[in-house]
Amino acid sequence: MFGIDDPGIWLAYLLAFACVIFAIWFGVRNWNKDENDSINSKNPNK
Repeated sequence: MFGIDDPGIWLAYLLAFACVIFAIWFGVRNWNKDENDSINSKNPNK
């Protein structure tokens, strides 16, 4: 398909696409988070 017969190449494209989808999801999820809502606020010893 598309002249790419090696499954390793398809796997690389699939993983790159999955990373892009994850980055978009993570960005949308954390778009309007305040700085106080970051990981540091989960530390009770702060």
